[in-house]
Amino acid sequence: MSDIDFQSIFDSDEDGLLDTPEKAPKLTSSDRLERSFLEIVEFYREHDRAPRSDTREIAERKLGARLDGILASDEKITALKHLDEFGLLAEPEAPASIDDLLDGDDFGLLADGMGILDTSDLPQRKIPEATSDAAQRIRAEDFEHFEPLFLQKHAELADGTAKLVSFPGIQYISEGSFFVLNGVMLFVAEVGETEYKESTVRANRRERLRVIFENGTESSMYRQSLGIRMGEGHGQAVVPVALESILADDVATGYVYVLRSLSDDPQIVEVPDLHKIGFSRRPVETRIAHADREPTYLMAPVEIVASYRTYNLKTSALEHLLHRVFSDKRLRVSQVGKDGRVYEPSEWYSVPLRVIDQAIELITSGDIVDYEYDAEARELRHRR
Repeated sequence: MSDIDFQSIFDSDEDGLLDTPEKAPKLTSSDRLERSFLEIVEFYREHDRAPRSDTREIAERKLGARLDGILASDEKITALKHLDEFGLLAEPEAPASIDDLLDGDDFGLLADGMGILDTSDLPQRKIPEATSDAAQRIRAEDFEHFEPLFLQKHAELADGTAKLVSFPGIQYISEGSFFVLNGVMLFVAEVGETEYKESTVRANRRERLRVIFENGTESSMYRQSLGIRMGEGHGQAVVPVALESILADDVATGYVYVLRSLSDDPQIVEVPDLHKIGFSRRPVETRIAHADREPTYLMAPVEIVASYRTYNLKTSALEHLLHRVFSDKRLRVSQVGKDGRVYEPSEWYSVPLRVIDQAIELITSGDIVDYEYDAEARELRHRR
């Protein structure tokens, strides 16, 4: 048997196939703790909230239970403080008021089903002046704008095109939705910006609403407060019969709208079938309230020609598809804003409404890929 030159073999191993892999360093208990907490941080980064330990989602419940265990240990909290970029380990403050306590009770655990909190038989005392944070019903100064909406909903209930269903949950309290609470219909006109309570461990989120009641009053209660009251008062949602199943499985994502300009500018008036195609997460009436001040609306009032509520759909993607289909007929005009800057609105198209309606149907069905817009014939045609 001949001698083997091992050194020459090692020297010829240009790809390092014979290299001994480095041994991974042994994980310490501190390393494992940090890794487990970083999974919780990533969950918060993705979902904008802390994981819950009481959910039916197994993966989230595991992370929530892990977070509960960390919060129960001062030693672990101290060890992880440097990784807590979202304040998940912050010590909660005691609620400053009953409203704050109820706002944090997402599951209605404080609901008084046995009447323990009923104080109607106790001696009356003078009620102190309400703070600015407490929601009180006041007269709606612009109720004339909302009254036709209530009349329309009652007409839909009467003719069977809409119906009442049991309150489906707080997640369905969104702008443009109608509910009935204690026999009074209400309309969620606005949902304010999300507020965060810096001192809460679970990053308690809340949104202030503008709720209009059909008796001409309004309230600025929080979404959580309305959800609790709907649950306690056996509230109901008003839904179109054709879309009744939406409440069970689907999520409303916004509105695609078509507008007509009421401008008297000659360069606008002379364009045939001029329409703006846009999207909004808020009701369209709210979105265009100050159209005459905004260059995107050509610095003039607008008229709503059509509005489409979308579900389980990224509304901005639908809008983008419509813009791409009609890109050749986009209006090219400049507008000077109130700030003196020059703007070029990009969502106005010279396209008949019937063609826009057809395009939306084709996008919804997925068949739009087989069509293109024939500007000369002013219609959608199969691609050749």
